[in-house]
Amino acid sequence: MAALSCGGAAFAQVHRMERVDSTVTERIYNLNPVVVTGSGHHQRLKSTATPVRVLSAQEIHEQGISTFDGALTRMMPQVSMAPNSMGTFLRLNGLGNKYILILINGQKLTGDISNNVDLNRINMSRVKRIEVLDGAASSLYGSDAIAGVINIITDQPTQNLVSVESNTRVSGKGQLTEAVTLDIFTHGFGSYTSFTHDRADSYQNNHLEYVKGSDTETQPTIAPLYTGYRSNLVGQKFTYSPNDKLALNSGFEYSYKMTDRPDTRADITGGTDYEMRYKGIRWNAGGIYKFTQKNSLQATFTADRFRYGKEYDVENKTYQVGDYILSKSQHAYEADIKSILGLVRTGTTIFGANWRRDELEASSGNIDKGVYTIALYGQHEQKFLHCMTATIGARYTHHQTFGDHFTPKATLMYSQQAFNLRATYSAGFRAPGLDELYYHYYAVNRGKPQISFGNQNLKPEKSNYFALNAEYHTDMLLVSVTGYFNRINDMVVKENIDIEQTSLAVLQGEFPEMTTDEATKLERYALYQNSDKGDVKGVQVNVSANLFRGFNLCANWAYTYARTQSDGKWSVLERSIRNTATIAANYHHAWHKYALNINLNGRLQSSTYYTGSYEDAPGYGLWNLNTTHTFDCSQFLLEPSLGIDNIFDKTDHRIDSSIRKVALYHPGRMLTVGLKVKFKQ
Repeated sequence: MAALSCGGAAFAQVHRMERVDSTVTERIYNLNPVVVTGSGHHQRLKSTATPVRVLSAQEIHEQGISTFDGALTRMMPQVSMAPNSMGTFLRLNGLGNKYILILINGQKLTGDISNNVDLNRINMSRVKRIEVLDGAASSLYGSDAIAGVINIITDQPTQNLVSVESNTRVSGKGQLTEAVTLDIFTHGFGSYTSFTHDRADSYQNNHLEYVKGSDTETQPTIAPLYTGYRSNLVGQKFTYSPNDKLALNSGFEYSYKMTDRPDTRADITGGTDYEMRYKGIRWNAGGIYKFTQKNSLQATFTADRFRYGKEYDVENKTYQVGDYILSKSQHAYEADIKSILGLVRTGTTIFGANWRRDELEASSGNIDKGVYTIALYGQHEQKFLHCMTATIGARYTHHQTFGDHFTPKATLMYSQQAFNLRATYSAGFRAPGLDELYYHYYAVNRGKPQISFGNQNLKPEKSNYFALNAEYHTDMLLVSVTGYFNRINDMVVKENIDIEQTSLAVLQGEFPEMTTDEATKLERYALYQNSDKGDVKGVQVNVSANLFRGFNLCANWAYTYARTQSDGKWSVLERSIRNTATIAANYHHAWHKYALNINLNGRLQSSTYYTGSYEDAPGYGLWNLNTTHTFDCSQFLLEPSLGIDNIFDKTDHRIDSSIRKVALYHPGRMLTVGLKVKFKQ
């Protein structure tokens, strides 16, 4: 819950580069930026009773990061990622994708592939800051906000008439990111255009696998540890502010991604007949009208469409090269209207209404369903006794399938000179997804049949989140300690059920396309069910120090104990990590028109837990070094960068098998090179 960022933005007197009169000078870190996610309205970070973590675009750039998952995992120990061909499996404070609400400017990002998120849809070239709120936040944001909220705030510069920027980063294994932006602003009108190309090759850390049924005999394989891809993202946004009271905006983003896996071969295992293809288009329109400085009304409408499927590049008995088979198509439409009012001198009141409709078409799961929700919400934040701030809020949600739900929130903050004490309670709510309700799925993956069933008798998941935070901050030192407890009831899990002879006949009737040979290989099927409950307990410690002018040190540690109970038995939550730490040291100095920035960062984590017969994945420590060199050339800004990813060459070389899982996906030590060029008129 601490309001810190690890990239070095820890103090009010930390110096950074900025352009002033065409000269590279030093500037001051902003420890107290304006944020919006925690309280639902803009306010200073130190003043919010529900603090968030803030990762600025400058911090991300200084660490040589070009991807969304890299920004979070290098700088936030409570976040972990597991990339695969279906997207990225994201965890926050022990809980997975479906409990994490990802927003872009406050609007939900749609699109998951088998509970994995397509993070390539996030336009990193437009990120102004990333705000992360730990814990349940359903009172403001509705369903899915149980583990927390990640809100990406985008940038729309207004300082220059014309600005063109190119940002390139290259490293090993074919990793390349190229982002180009064109910004035009004049007489209250703004146009913001962007294009990003992102690519990476597939790679292995061990070319062997165990022969099926053996833990000693091995054979070669071309199956990748990390799945390569090619991705393009095009964005366009327009803004118009005819006066200081009214601001309008509209825009769209189109994304395209294709995996790049090795093809099926007769002489070796591990190839695939097809690539996964993803397409998304998202457009929105909205505006805000300010009656006074403290009273405003804002409205937004967002439409988000995402689809993925299989595009065959190897001919087989069923499909030809170039055939495309749709797996899932998701449509979401959302309208939100919110008023922010200063009804009393030291308080802020929010009233709002939200309508959302989700639609899912899944040919592989035999689903064509839709559902809507309508919600009303309100919140009041009040300062009293000069040192106390309290927030009370609630949301009433009507879900088409699961009826009415009420989710309250209450916070209290005590501030005295350099000390802040915060207490938080918030309720969470998550309606089961359409796939969890209606899935009727059969597929054969690398010769192994798979069956999954939805369950229309599922109950919604509910959570109760409690947190206590103590914070001490001066110009030279900032220390924050947070303890929290998150209880989730009726967790929806996919349980594997062993197949008996009688049930096998029933399954063959459900899926007549299943051959007799495939049926003999079928050992179990999956069914979505409510488990009893889940508990996540944790402690987060954040320390930042400004040791001397231009040098900053930041260390964060997260302890997470996550478990789930089913049939009275407790087990560790799948893919949870007990201990994780991130460390960053940043040095910056400027000499007239040249500035040097050196950043050393590391992530250290303990074993990743897996349930059942799977082995836990071993812990690791990754260290990265990045140097940035800024040259101010009149109207041009040149910024080459040079760095080393994974300095100590840490990799997981274990032979893959059905019982071994991976947490470290890095291919080893790599040189990184970047170049940023910016023209301003």
